[in-house]
Amino acid sequence: MSDEKKAKEKESALTSKSLFSAGGMLLILFILILINIIFSQVNLRWDSTSDKLYSLSEGTKKIVSDLEEDVTIKVFYTKDNVNTPVHIKTYARRMLDFLSEYEYHSDGKIIIEVYDVKTDSEEEDWARSYGIEGINLPMGERIYFGLVAMAADQEETIKMVDPSREEHLEYDITRMISRVQSPEKQKIGIISGLPVLGQPPMFNMQNPSQGAEPWLFVTELKKTYTVEEVSESSESIDKDIDLLLIFHPKDLKMGLQYAVDQYVLRGGNAIVLVDPFPVSDSSSAPRGQPPKGSSLEKLFAAWGVKMDSTKVVADFDYSTQTGGRNNQVEDNPLVLSVNADAFNKDDITTAKLEKMLFPIAGAIEKDLGSDFEYKSLVKSSKNSSMTESFRVRFGTAQIRRDFKPSIDEYDLAVRIRGKFKTAFPSGKPEDKDSKDKPEDSSDKKEEHLTEGEKKSTIVIVSDVDMLFDAYYIRRQSFLGFNLSKVFNDNLNFLLNTSEMLTGSEELISIRSRGKFERPFIKVQELEKRAQARWLVREQELVRKADETNRKLREFDKQKDKSQRFIMSPEQEAEIQKFREEKKRINKELKQVRRNLRADIEALGNRIKFYNIFLMPMLVSLAGIGYGVYRRNKSFTA
Repeated sequence: MSDEKKAKEKESALTSKSLFSAGGMLLILFILILINIIFSQVNLRWDSTSDKLYSLSEGTKKIVSDLEEDVTIKVFYTKDNVNTPVHIKTYARRMLDFLSEYEYHSDGKIIIEVYDVKTDSEEEDWARSYGIEGINLPMGERIYFGLVAMAADQEETIKMVDPSREEHLEYDITRMISRVQSPEKQKIGIISGLPVLGQPPMFNMQNPSQGAEPWLFVTELKKTYTVEEVSESSESIDKDIDLLLIFHPKDLKMGLQYAVDQYVLRGGNAIVLVDPFPVSDSSSAPRGQPPKGSSLEKLFAAWGVKMDSTKVVADFDYSTQTGGRNNQVEDNPLVLSVNADAFNKDDITTAKLEKMLFPIAGAIEKDLGSDFEYKSLVKSSKNSSMTESFRVRFGTAQIRRDFKPSIDEYDLAVRIRGKFKTAFPSGKPEDKDSKDKPEDSSDKKEEHLTEGEKKSTIVIVSDVDMLFDAYYIRRQSFLGFNLSKVFNDNLNFLLNTSEMLTGSEELISIRSRGKFERPFIKVQELEKRAQARWLVREQELVRKADETNRKLREFDKQKDKSQRFIMSPEQEAEIQKFREEKKRINKELKQVRRNLRADIEALGNRIKFYNIFLMPMLVSLAGIGYGVYRRNKSFTA
């Protein structure tokens, strides 16, 4: 009986234990569901990236918090198509998650609406009504991926969201939100010695022309501003122009220079791009001759700056690999690829820029007697010097041979500010053709200013080629769409500066954010040190060769005519000496290359060790230590 009773008690204990276990599991499940419900209502955000790539910048937060009109952002995206490229699906998820940040920080002023666009659906009709056209997949299907921002009677559209512009996503969205708040655009006037606004087709039977599209930077400016051309024959600048862009002013007439002078004295702001050697200008120079440079010497003198239009900057720390003679790749010190060290970190326009390309630039200097505010924005390295612009045509070999680094850093872009004085103290210069023109009553009413009415800001850049499309974008076609991949900050610099000079500083901090790509800075430093050592040995070898050639010519002069083609023992000894010297230097150059590769491999091995072994080892040791601690604690208890 006792055994049977024990068996029943054991069975009852097992049953109650099983019930308790099942009840415990249900209780745990209920707690998990309750926790999920509670935390779904709590918006917790933590961006662990160093540049806060997945968080709204302070500029955006200020813009969305000060909205006067509620904004609705409609996202038209075909998300259920299995044939949608994977990179678009991944980017769409990140973009939708990023848009939720706008809703969160706007206090209900921004509403995000997502529409799954399918073929022959109402959503497809809505997308097309906003100008969003789908893209055709190779399988014959059509997908949509566009945005529309709406506020009151204003709307802005991105017809195709470009995944290659991910680092500019916040700027693109915030710019849409800002633009739908106000129907009026600010105006930029462009004075240009190059056809940056495009050219219409020429209907010439003998030499037909297809015309030219505007340069990309003009197209980008038109997205935010009203852009109009100021003719080179103009003698006045409209007062409704908010910013003046002077691009490659070659042979600018005095009447227009006077108009610029008076515009600045009225408090107008300007961006001036000049160039001692404009690579992109092939129209002004005869074949085989260097292109004509540009400057504004008279106005620069009044503004307290100067630029020698006969010299260019050579910089071996910022040299760029280009195709040289015989299609060989070489480091060109005249084409400057400046990095983050070149930018003014205290200025809002350049603080977060990372890379710019200056294809042959000059140097801007401050006049010694100038009292105006002068701030350098972009500068060369200390391993640079000035060289005559005509030597550009002779290639980089001669520049490398004669290069002597200066301790100075040359300014490639500067900002000046102050109440300037006129460059025309005698008044408006008389036009040669003015005698034949009828008098214009409007000219009489225009008061001649000798001093600025208020402070003006002028940004001067010593290179115009930096805004030629090929020097900052790569174009490619994707599924029938022409996409542009920006590979440096040339365009960002212009847009940042335009935003600042037109008074919209909030957008600057948005555009100038960190990028998703991380360069190998340590490897670049190793390469720079090796390049410096290489250049010293190379210059030594060239000097030895020149010295040997000089001695050989002297030996030739000492010979008789009958011995002119016979090599003397002295010449043979000198040539042999040079060969041995050349062999020694080449051996040192090879050693430099070997040491560079060894340093890079050692750095790579250290990184691999840290990632593959050290971190897992530390985590394992921490886990073992915690386990031992828990075990000892249980024994003592």
